[in-house]
Amino acid sequence: MMNRKWKTLLLLTCLPIGCGENANTKVPPQATVEPTQPVPAEPSAHEPSALQDQSVLGEIDWLVRAGFYDKADLMRIICDEIYYDSNLDADQVSAAIDKRIKAWMQTQKTWPKVTDCDKLDQVFAKLNERGIIALQNAGNTQSDGYEIFEDTLKEHPQPTSVIGYCFYHNQDLERVVDGDDLYLAFGPVKAEDEESRGPEIGKIIRQELEQAGLKVKWDGTFNERIRVTDIVWQKRNPACRSVDFDS
Repeated sequence: MMNRKWKTLLLLTCLPIGCGENANTKVPPQATVEPTQPVPAEPSAHEPSALQDQSVLGEIDWLVRAGFYDKADLMRIICDEIYYDSNLDADQVSAAIDKRIKAWMQTQKTWPKVTDCDKLDQVFAKLNERGIIALQNAGNTQSDGYEIFEDTLKEHPQPTSVIGYCFYHNQDLERVVDGDDLYLAFGPVKAEDEESRGPEIGKIIRQELEQAGLKVKWDGTFNERIRVTDIVWQKRNPACRSVDFDS
């Protein structure tokens, strides 16, 4: 799987942009086909041939499993960000995305009623209620995540009520989707209070995680990120709502 280099949040309002021209060709006239060697019909314009690039398929797979991106986001990320210079066939990419979304939707039927990701969503909602700006999939690095926290704080309707932050970024997301633990960055509003008030923020986060039934490992200091262990990443993908699963 290739390194993911985009650095900003992938907003759910973005629209897909084309990946290149359709390279489908017409089926040769029947008169040119030898009777003893029939030529298989190539896919029509309405039935694009299947995407074969395993690297692209791998990216589609993890993005769908991540659970944050709808169909428009997936098209944009694959065609215009990761593989912008590969001249991918838009119809093939679209068909591959739909196929993976449908398969992912089928697996959701076997999930528990409340997944670990549902619990995590509830935790982040409670943290925000308690004055901790909690952000999921915030940028690509810890620096990105902290900058997004600062921007969010500036736009907060009651900034004086905010006591700290908690987030994980895209690289953390990639690891947890692949089966590793989830690491959470945290801290107080002011950087100069990190050593004194940082552990206080961490204790609130740990308390909410454990009350939700999630397992936590943390040494109790600001120097170590909070780790959510044994988490099973089963996040309900918004893209699943835009596909006809009866077809």
